[in-house]
Amino acid sequence: MSKKSIEDCVRETLTQYFKDLDGAEPHSLHDMVIRTVEKPLLDVVMQQAGGNQSKAAEWLGINRNTLRRKLLEHQLV
Repeated sequence: MSKKSIEDCVRETLTQYFKDLDGAEPHSLHDMVIRTVEKPLLDVVMQQAGGNQSKAAEWLGINRNTLRRKLLEHQLV
């Protein structure tokens, strides 16, 4: 059994999303995708980092203050 990459999963999901639109045009697609992916990304990374924001920020390659802001935006703290 071959493993799917995250890119493959996103591609499949977006393809299905467009099918589900049934010809309707999407709006603010970039923002929708980023916000949809960002919340579970932050949640899982924080869990894996044991709640350590400094470690999570390092793993994500972002500043700790940026991480804190994003956690608040997504109501994860």
